[in-house]
Amino acid sequence: MRSTPPLDQKARRLPGPRLTGLGGGLFCGAVMLMLGCLDQLLFGASLTVYGVLFLPVAALTALWVRRGDLVTAPVVVPIAFAAGLLVVADSDGGVAGRLVGLVTALATQAGWLYGGTLIAGVITTVRKVRMLRRRVAARRRSG
Repeated sequence: MRSTPPLDQKARRLPGPRLTGLGGGLFCGAVMLMLGCLDQLLFGASLTVYGVLFLPVAALTALWVRRGDLVTAPVVVPIAFAAGLLVVADSDGGVAGRLVGLVTALATQAGWLYGGTLIAGVITTVRKVRMLRRRVAARRRSG
């Protein structure tokens, strides 16, 4: 009888995607635009649903970006939030109406925006500190 490894061991063996800074921005922007469209379709443009869905996307973007591009994650996350918000925000029609709706939605949903940006910033900071500690430990071992 063969025993199966625990779930956490299986998860560690799975390769994690590594996105460049541009790839992270495209991933986050495309997913938020898609989630904005789904929110519009399924929930009638609920800004709360959109904000809640933004948080895991921000975390995944920060986790999946390459080590060399860590600084890009907290930058692209708010841009992606605004891109998807274009679909969800109320508008009275026309370019000016859509712009007013976007600015209003950004102002009223700033908590979700700041929360997702904070999540991305904390994750990338922790990853950077861990990377620097590994480098210092490697230098001590070799020197």
